[in-house]
Amino acid sequence: MTKDRSARSHDDRPRLAIVPTSLREANAFVAEHHRHNRPVAAGVCVVAVKADDRLCGVAILGRPVARKLEDGFTAEVRRVCTDGTPNACSMLLRAAWRAAKALGYRNVITYTLREEGGASLRAAGFKLVTDRAGGGRWSSGGRRAADTHPLGYRCRWELPT
Repeated sequence: MTKDRSARSHDDRPRLAIVPTSLREANAFVAEHHRHNRPVAAGVCVVAVKADDRLCGVAILGRPVARKLEDGFTAEVRRVCTDGTPNACSMLLRAAWRAAKALGYRNVITYTLREEGGASLRAAGFKLVTDRAGGGRWSSGGRRAADTHPLGYRCRWELPT
């Protein structure tokens, strides 16, 4: 049996490694590569993954945006962004979970759009909690906010530490 040279073998994959990074560098990566979200203003922890020597993904953890989930023991993965490198996303999610656990958090949550499959989240051990989270506008009463994000419901995923 001959080896198909068009398919990459396991040995041909780039070597992935979790590396430290700054919020500034992570936000620059998000600004360049994320499909629908902008960079975040603040974060609790940031992790990155490199393929050989090339930055190929970042994850930014923060406090939960939803006030009812802000219990002091829950961290939210605010952004996960990769350039499409295989396995980088699930590797970042597990690194974010380990970082949150080391910081004393008991739960890690994150959200996806309903049309996103969540394969990397499931690979990292996350469980789907609801597919009707959030959604809608940020504006209320006399306070108008620009809607720069998708407005539909999202799926909330959780991974207890």
